[in-house]
Formats: sequence, C-alpha cells, structure tokens
Amino acid sequence: MRIQSTILRTRTTTTQALFKLCEQQPQLSTRLAPGARTTFSTSFAPAPARSRASTSTCICTSIPQRRQSLFPTQTRNMSSATSFYDFKPLDKKGNAVPLSTYAGKVVLIVNTASKCGFTPQYEGLEKIYKSINAAHPDSFIILGFPCNQFGSQEPGSDDTIQEFCQLNYGVSFPIMGKTDVNGDKANPLFEWLKEEKPGLLGMKRVKWNFEKWLVGKDGKVKNRWASTTKPESLEKAILEEITKGEGKAGL
Repeated sequence: MRIQSTILRTRTTTTQALFKLCEQQPQLSTRLAPGARTTFSTSFAPAPARSRASTSTCICTSIPQRRQSLFPTQTRNMSSATSFYDFKPLDKKGNAVPLSTYAGKVVLIVNTASKCGFTPQYEGLEKIYKSINAAHPDSFIILGFPCNQFGSQEPGSDDTIQEFCQLNYGVSFPIMGKTDVNGDKANPLFEWLKEEKPGLLGMKRVKWNFEKWLVGKDGKVKNRWASTTKPESLEKAILEEITKGEGKAGL
C-alpha cells in the first residue's frame, strides 16, 4: 500500500507539472504532436489498467516524428549526393542554380560577409579569379555564399550585398543568395562540404567567415582552408588542380 501511494503521488505531481508547463508555454502542446496535451493527462493519470511501459511511449513517440518533418529535403539531398554537381543552391533572386553547370571546372567555395575583418579578402579573390582565368580561360570559378551567422556581419539584403561587392571590390565572380552554413537550416551544399573535408582536428563546423573549399574538375572536394588563409596563397594549389592530367603544373 505504501509503494502504491508513493507511485500515485509521483504520477499526480508529474501531471500537474506538465499541465503547468503547457499553460506557461502553450505552443509546447501543439508542437509535439496533435493531441499531445491530451496524451499527458491520460499517460500519467492513476489508471490501474495502464502499464508503466505505455506511459513512457506516449510522450517519446511524437518527438522523432517532429524532428524528421522539419528538414526532409535537406536530409534527402545529403543522403543522395555523391558530388558537388548534385546540388542546386539558390542565387540572389531565389532561383536554383544547378552546380552541374560548372562541370569540368575547378571551383573555390567561400562563405562571405560584408562587415568582417576578413572582408578585404574579396580583393584577393577577385585578383586570383582574373589571373587564373587569363592563363586558363573558362577553367576556374569562385562562388561566394553570404552568411550572417558569424557576428551578424552580413545583415543586408541580397541586392545590398551584390552592390557592396561590386562597388567596393569590383567582384565579377558569382555571389549566391544569402544562406546558413551551420545549424538546422544549413545549406545542404555546406553540409556536404563539411562532411567531405572536415577542418582542423576533424571539426566539421564552419568557424567563421571566409573559409574556403576547393572542388576539383571531378566534383570532389580537394582541400579546405581557414578564414586566415589569404586567397593569393591558394593560386598554386588551384593551378595544380586545373592542370592535373595535362602534364604541366604552372602557367
């Protein structure tokens, strides 16, 4: 009798706590699953016919369903991707850009920002973009991906960002639509890049603005560099990738 009384008090206390939480945060009862609030009351009410196993199942089963429904497209893209060319990120107008457009080219991917200490790297990026394509026409592309996740240093709209890059640094390579590179809403392309080429000590997460990834002509990630790496220092590695298989490694 004493044990049953203790269990009854525990269930009652738990039920009261859950109802109080739902009253304070009403969205909680609707986010978990339809009827989740009703589930709480029936799961923990002192009903002799219900088993302890069934009470734990009622709450937990709805949570994975919610998690799976949030980002089904991103998960599907990641699981089916085998190369850089499988992705279709958005441009500044919100239009999907098939990266297969760049098949056969060497590509440098950079997450950018307009108000960062590394923003002047735009100048170096533009310099190597012009220099390499002058020596090897139509062989190399840089894709900039503006991101506001690091110190809120890219607060502007897509149009504002484009104008800033052109007026201040004469950027002529494509600047894509503003995007996330970390977290639940991360661009699937960056999720793939991080998986293919983790950073220092195996860390996959992007640490800051102006990290860089080099993609070869075969659509595979060849290298990754930190924000502190100056664009000019990458020219040799890019040229080696361009001329790979051609019997030369320079201009």
